[in-house]
Amino acid sequence: MRSPAGSIVVRAATVADVPAVAAIYAQHVASGTASFELDPPDLDEMLRRYAAAQDGGYPYVVACDAAARVIGYAYAGPYRTRPAYRHTVENSVYVEAGGSGHGVGSALLAVLIAACSDRGFRQMVAIIGGADNAASIALHRSHGFAAAGRLENVGRKHGRWLDTVLMQRALGDGASSAPPGR
Repeated sequence: MRSPAGSIVVRAATVADVPAVAAIYAQHVASGTASFELDPPDLDEMLRRYAAAQDGGYPYVVACDAAARVIGYAYAGPYRTRPAYRHTVENSVYVEAGGSGHGVGSALLAVLIAACSDRGFRQMVAIIGGADNAASIALHRSHGFAAAGRLENVGRKHGRWLDTVLMQRALGDGASSAPPGR
């Protein structure tokens, strides 16, 4: 998928993209609140996570700039592991430092939503770290997510308590019909 400006390409991630993905995520873990991890995972762990998404049939995409450099990534995974949740996914979207506000996150999320819908998933949940993460909340709202709740003071990072904001959107037919064969 190419962005309207033509400078962002979103494509399926490959193993070769994982070092760039790991670097983007490490910056978010070290300095932000979007992830509640305290220490950036090493490359082996990021490769394991990528493989788990692939093995589970979940989409994992990267955004590249005009020079084909990875500038963001997004993926879906199980919302919860119990079988009744199998039609619901949780999404994650990360953009490199300084890349917010240029349509990268929006391009990633649009492709991720379409890919999850195409795979027959019916609900997507965003668990946004830090209630003050206005950019992520606005991004999700712009793609049809609605507020589903807020968990107060459930994480502690960078010397302060953090809330999580829960947002949700239907995929495909949502709950209006039973998913085929699932």
